[in-house]
Amino acid sequence: MCLPNTAGNRILLLLIFAGFSFLAFGQKTKNQLEAEKKENLRKIAEAEKILLETETEKKATLGQLTAINQQIKARESLISSLNQEVRLLDGEISDLTIVVTSLQRDLKNLKDEYAAMIYSAYKANRGFSTLTFLFSSRTFNQLFLRMKYLEQYAEARKTQAEQIEVVTDQLNKQRGNVEIKRREQRVLLNQQIRENRKLVGLKNKQDQVIAELSKKESSLKREVTDRKKAIERLDNLIAEFVRSELDRSNTLSSVDIANEAEITSLFEQNKNKLSWPVASGFISKKFGVHPHPVLKVPEQNNGVEIQTSGSERVKVVFDGEVKTKAFIPGYNNVVIVKHGNYFTVYSRLKNVIVDRGQKLKSGDDLGEVFTDAEGVSEVHFEVWKNTQKLDPEKWLTR
Repeated sequence: MCLPNTAGNRILLLLIFAGFSFLAFGQKTKNQLEAEKKENLRKIAEAEKILLETETEKKATLGQLTAINQQIKARESLISSLNQEVRLLDGEISDLTIVVTSLQRDLKNLKDEYAAMIYSAYKANRGFSTLTFLFSSRTFNQLFLRMKYLEQYAEARKTQAEQIEVVTDQLNKQRGNVEIKRREQRVLLNQQIRENRKLVGLKNKQDQVIAELSKKESSLKREVTDRKKAIERLDNLIAEFVRSELDRSNTLSSVDIANEAEITSLFEQNKNKLSWPVASGFISKKFGVHPHPVLKVPEQNNGVEIQTSGSERVKVVFDGEVKTKAFIPGYNNVVIVKHGNYFTVYSRLKNVIVDRGQKLKSGDDLGEVFTDAEGVSEVHFEVWKNTQKLDPEKWLTR
């Protein structure tokens, strides 16, 4: 059914544009925001579970602090996504309000035109009935013309009435859409309020844990010193392994060299795609030099710490061969797996179920994560290319 060439076409263009803008510009963004929200809720639940495990000791620990920090980070990201969704709905409501206002204006115009049409017809007939109007014709030709006029008038009235009905339906539909969007927005705003309250509670808890940990400065300093020694011992183990591998490479056959090159290439192709060494958890200490969360002194990390749940299985991230098994104080059981010119290091394992020289497939079990006396379960993970230390976060899947 066609709308008038003036108001009707303009309304149609408004509706098409509004619908296109919601779908083409809004829908993808809304889907992305929903995915972000879902992922942040998963991270929050994961961090809450890990935090509960660290709280069993009833005392403040760095593990508690990192779990709280992770929750704060995830909740801030969630609140940011909610803010963006609210702003997106603001835009949609604004666009729909423009459409509703235009529909209201054009519905009034259509009704005014319809009333004017009836009044004009009445004046043209001078108040006579249809039959009187027809049979008062002086000639047959005039009768025929009056009949055609009445037919066209009836059709015009019908079309105008149908157009009024169409615009009224569209107006009611768009008013309904505005109300739906407003309800969605109210739900999001309520969720936003709840999350902000939880965030405030977490930040208070964070302050309390930091205050308690600050009282244990001497023991924290000892931990930092012990950690430096453990890093040195692990570095020495890796350096010894690298030297032996470089010496071995000089004795390889051309076939072995080709195989090593192929494995190296496959590993490189999986940058940003490697599976995590544990099924759940978060990165509690990043690669490189970062300040201690309480003492604020710089700390070196050659890999990443992944805080996880107790009894979590540690798995190899890519096909490779077990080259070294060792025990290092501070890092517990350590496994080094070779992938061509690359190798991955897994430490803080409670036990090891693989043997030196064993060929592994991605996802194969290495052992179980170690849980310390404070209830913190954390695996240390490194990625190297020969003697070069790499940031593992850039290799693991997002």
